[in-house]
Amino acid sequence: MPKNRVCYFHDAETIGSFYYGPGHPMKPHRLQMTHNLVLAYGLYKKMQCFRPHLATDEELVQFHAEDYVDFIRRVTPDNSTDFAKQLQKFTVGEDCPVFDGLYDYCRVYTGGSLDGAMKLNHGLADVAINWAGGLHHAKRSEASGFCYINDIVLAILELLKYHARVLYLDIDIHHGDGVEEAFYSTERVMTVSFHKYGDYFFPGTGDVKDVGVKNGKYYSVNVPLKTGITDDSYQKIFVPVMQKVMEMYRPGALVLQCGADSLAGDRLGCFNLSERGHSEAVRHMLGYNLPTLVLGGGGYTIRNVARCWTAETAVVLGEQIADDLPYNDYNEYYAPDFSLNVTPNASMENSNTRQYLDSIKQQVHENLRMLQGAPGVAMEQLPPNLELPPEPEADPDARGGGGSSSAPQHPAEHYDDD
Repeated sequence: MPKNRVCYFHDAETIGSFYYGPGHPMKPHRLQMTHNLVLAYGLYKKMQCFRPHLATDEELVQFHAEDYVDFIRRVTPDNSTDFAKQLQKFTVGEDCPVFDGLYDYCRVYTGGSLDGAMKLNHGLADVAINWAGGLHHAKRSEASGFCYINDIVLAILELLKYHARVLYLDIDIHHGDGVEEAFYSTERVMTVSFHKYGDYFFPGTGDVKDVGVKNGKYYSVNVPLKTGITDDSYQKIFVPVMQKVMEMYRPGALVLQCGADSLAGDRLGCFNLSERGHSEAVRHMLGYNLPTLVLGGGGYTIRNVARCWTAETAVVLGEQIADDLPYNDYNEYYAPDFSLNVTPNASMENSNTRQYLDSIKQQVHENLRMLQGAPGVAMEQLPPNLELPPEPEADPDARGGGGSSSAPQHPAEHYDDD
């Protein structure tokens, strides 16, 4: 099988310098650490590297409300007291603070996801990577869970211009609630989320019984998991569920959110996955050979985030890389072992019994069986506020959606490869 044509988006000048504030667990600095390992391993030589364009307000309001985008653009730490009502209305505060450069931060990470979707649509890449993206909690008019602009929803809307059906898969430890909510009533996007559920764990949604509504009924798939899940247990539920999803839905494109807070030892997480177990999910999905957008997400033990996303960059490229980390600008973060490996906690209990996982798998399979014949039906428009163009007339499953060399260029194409 030929190796994937891969494009990669990163803004080395800005993305690592944004700062949510002292004590805040979300640290964009992890993106610079990841990029530095990608450079140190020489992986950048195997893919086209681009600086993303800054997403415009016109692009942001394809999903988000205009008054919300206007607020994100205007609010700063210096003037935030003038926006007291909006701060409350848009739930910007503790979890989602106002910080210097907030608007540009949103524009950079969203621009990378949009650029990646456009590359896929025009057949210019098989896989596009934007580790800065994957901020899955943001709602149309609401910041949530460290997320302000939902780059995933915007990228999926872009992919839907060329593909009748898009599959969204989320392996972050937190439920992908913002993406699920956006597409809860349409069959043109299937959302699948594997996440910790129960014990008042954020965001509190994602029960196996939550399956979508109206035209989207049974097109939301939730796999609620318990504390301490291991690589082996994860694979035993992940593979059969995703095989059934692919069999029943037959998407034309895939968006993969690779939140690294599902790794062992995460500051906010409670799973027990190694970077190999996490990467295996990515490897499995790449085997379906769909145009694929690979995004980041959560991840709060930043040395492990960098390890994981570097390992997954190598998986996308089909490259074997050494467990011993090459010397890099952040070497001290990886002491004392200086290894790519994220080691599970041997003393952590796995609360996911075989009986529990079998029960969840059975419920998910029963829900998916309700989709018999569904992909052949006429596709409905998305909810009006998403303003989606009509379903494409060309073969929706053809790679690249029929793009040609005469297709309009997008801003990322004006940057030279690194």
